[in-house]
Amino acid sequence: MVWINGESQNSLAAADRAVHFGDGCFTTARIVEGQILALDAHLQRLAAGCERLRIAAVDWGALRAEMTYAASQRSEGVLKTIISRGSGGRGYSAAGCDSPTRILYLSPYPQHYARLRETGARLTLSSVRLGQNPLLAGIKHLNRLEQVLIRTELEQTEADEALVLDTEGLLVECCAANLFWRRGEQVYTPDLRASGVEGIQRQWVIRQLKEQGIALHEVRMPPDTLADADEVFITNALMPVVPVRQIDRWHYASRQLFNLITGRNV
Repeated sequence: MVWINGESQNSLAAADRAVHFGDGCFTTARIVEGQILALDAHLQRLAAGCERLRIAAVDWGALRAEMTYAASQRSEGVLKTIISRGSGGRGYSAAGCDSPTRILYLSPYPQHYARLRETGARLTLSSVRLGQNPLLAGIKHLNRLEQVLIRTELEQTEADEALVLDTEGLLVECCAANLFWRRGEQVYTPDLRASGVEGIQRQWVIRQLKEQGIALHEVRMPPDTLADADEVFITNALMPVVPVRQIDRWHYASRQLFNLITGRNV
């Protein structure tokens, strides 16, 4: 099911800047019992993305109502919410674009995440590198060609997710998830100030670690740093937390931190 500016329809204007330039941002939320988990956080993410991209005049009240209604149509599912700058301007110029487009896309929940939470995910190192761009780093903008290439390569393997580096060969994230690892009592996650997406579930994990008094280090490190990790897990708003059992030749058995932050019995 698709809604555009509150209307049930599948047609987007050919002049919309999302089509021409990927000029917008999005968020992907999980629906449970007809409600969006962390709705406020998803709206805040969209607002932050729009502020960074200088997209103004979004009707946030209408968007919240539309998202709430869309979620009520399924007991379980996924709601992708896109904000485009809309139509207008000449070439790259955004002059005159004063009516952002709101697009909502409702789809089934990926059932394989439940399996991965039990078995653990298998990762493989991607050959596709993420470019560094501090101006756009962190936000979930519509320019996702790097992820398309990563996913295309991943589908030629038997792995569940891809481990992704930047152009300097340093850890950033996965294709569609953030990355954490533990070595002893120390917990690490990649620094996302130059590239990558700062996921809502990543922010949740960081808050949980702080409440537990566990030190977290945001670092720029090569992939070999994972060779002697005691534990690795990945996160996104749909998973929401999945342990990693293998990254190519490296294997991980511990779920100590995973169990702690997810409330599972050790």
